Amino acid sequence: MDNTVEILFGRKQLAVSLPKDAQATIIRKVSLPKLPDQHQAVRHALDHPISAKPFAELAKGRKSACILICDITRPVPNKLFLRPMIEDLLKAGMPAEKICVVVATGLHRANEGAELEELVGDPWVLKTVRVENHFARNDADHVDMGRTSRGTPVKIDRRFVDADLRVATGLVEPHFMAGWSGGRKVIAPGVAHQETIRTFHSALFMEHPLATQCNLAGNPLHEEQLAIVKMIGEVYAVNTVIDEDRDLVHVNFGEVTASHLEAVDFITSATAVPVARRFHTVLTSSAGYPLDKTYYQTVKGMVTPMDILEPGGTLIIASECSEGFGSPEFRNSQEKLAEIGPDRFLEMLKAKTFAEIDEWQTEMQLKPMRLGHIKLYTTGLNGEERRITGVELIDSVEDAVRQSVEEHGDLAVAVIPEGPYVIPVFARD
Repeated sequence: MDNTVEILFGRKQLAVSLPKDAQATIIRKVSLPKLPDQHQAVRHALDHPISAKPFAELAKGRKSACILICDITRPVPNKLFLRPMIEDLLKAGMPAEKICVVVATGLHRANEGAELEELVGDPWVLKTVRVENHFARNDADHVDMGRTSRGTPVKIDRRFVDADLRVATGLVEPHFMAGWSGGRKVIAPGVAHQETIRTFHSALFMEHPLATQCNLAGNPLHEEQLAIVKMIGEVYAVNTVIDEDRDLVHVNFGEVTASHLEAVDFITSATAVPVARRFHTVLTSSAGYPLDKTYYQTVKGMVTPMDILEPGGTLIIASECSEGFGSPEFRNSQEKLAEIGPDRFLEMLKAKTFAEIDEWQTEMQLKPMRLGHIKLYTTGLNGEERRITGVELIDSVEDAVRQSVEEHGDLAVAVIPEGPYVIPVFARD
């Protein structure tokens, strides 16, 4: 009997032959029906909004518009909704030069050239309006809006703040800190200044027990994002949900908070998958391209299966890391982890109220490291990068699974082909 499973790896599938007597439990999202006409679904969403007027009506009389899109790390189907929105704005009499599409990079690098073309997905959009990147480190690019009640400095890209019509677009999927991506998260951290991002990515927020995947209730990061949106004022959103084939299964438009919650309600039951037991061996991915382009993003795949990993168990993750490690700041953070160890690193973080850029990803990696043993298969990291991952590097996924099964004396193996896009939840009696 063939005991081969496939997990996402880069732009392809990675076939893994499990031990012949291993008992695999494949954990996938609930299959959702594909939309028969994706373009029509987008048009319907724009014409039938949630807690808002139809988009074409909102466009009337507006002097300018700013549309936010996610960066290249998220496979948002921008090609489906950017053009109809821009066409509605032009029909309403808005000059093309007053329409700006901004890539909400947060503190990630800019997306330019061929990568920007891939991200936007429609040459007409690039020819018709300005498409620009957000740069969180450019002080002059941001409007200082004061502080939240928690004391977070709120500085937001002025192209968005000053626009007469503001629209955030994105993908609603599990997020290992903010609960769910999309909606308010495209604004902060998406187009926030580095001071804003570094404040609510500090240990004060990151170590909070409710700052976890699929949870919005009491999540301090989510609450801070909502507070920031409220300070900005009128904001709308396009929210999308895709399946494992990257096809659209849900889309809505409306007021940013209400429409985001509707999309979360739609996807929750399909994404948070009840699992009857915990496993000593968990095999997962970093969701393939584009999420597994860097080791920075790979950390998400380590965190999301934690609820079904037995304490002391082995988590095996495959991630191509085709672009290598990630930002220089993340590399510095991992070097510090390798130098002083997990315990001292966490104590150092807890003493800060202002996180260093991208060290929060290292902080999140500490969580699965405290729970079990992490093994990484990758083809994209060099020798020094492999050393500072803080986890064990492996040359064979199959050997790692076999060794884990033998070591723990447990033939059961949990397999999560789509990685962090699926949240396995231990179904306690």
